Amino acid sequence: MNTPPNFTNASLLVMGGGGFGAWLRLMTGRLWTAAIGPIAASAFPWATLTANVLGSFCMGLLVGWLARHGNGGEAWRLLLGVGVLGGYTTFSSFAMEFALFVERGDLGMAALYVGVSLAAGFTALFAGLFLIRALA
Repeated sequence: MNTPPNFTNASLLVMGGGGFGAWLRLMTGRLWTAAIGPIAASAFPWATLTANVLGSFCMGLLVGWLARHGNGGEAWRLLLGVGVLGGYTTFSSFAMEFALFVERGDLGMAALYVGVSLAAGFTALFAGLFLIRALA
């Protein structure tokens, strides 16, 4: 059985994967702009939607694969799940955590998690906008 990576190796896996995932996110936006043009690409957040859906699909594949072939899985989870997919989209982690509540049969916690995440996220975004505008 493989031992989990130490802190330094885990950090390097996450940083390397995260950088690659962020680059993939950039490329997703550029591909949409090239495919439909800058005006259409900016009229609807196609790149964000793509990253969220594709990242969630990939997270499902990763979690399913790790559950079946778990030996040495912590390094793969850190590199691909936390790193690449975390750099590409955090929505995939949000979707996975929601799915875990649902699969455990804890629908109340699933609903609470979604509700609090959306309400707190939107509130925090508007608070940041309000604060920066007030300081300008």
